[in-house]
Amino acid sequence: MSNLDDSIGKILLELQKDDPETFAKLMKKAQQETPELFEDIDEENKEIDEYNKKVEEYNKTIDEE
Repeated sequence: MSNLDDSIGKILLELQKDDPETFAKLMKKAQQETPELFEDIDEENKEIDEYNKKVEEYNKTIDEE
């Protein structure tokens, strides 16, 4: 089953990059149908976004030097 999970994850990542609008619609529908899968995700996403912003800021300072 983990191979299937990995494959689905890769497909979703590709979809997110290639067609963000369709990805957003798909995730919204999935959240409506199975909200329990998304309960803790919002907090995790906030932490990841904050970390990514710090990395981007750091990379900009390096690029400017």
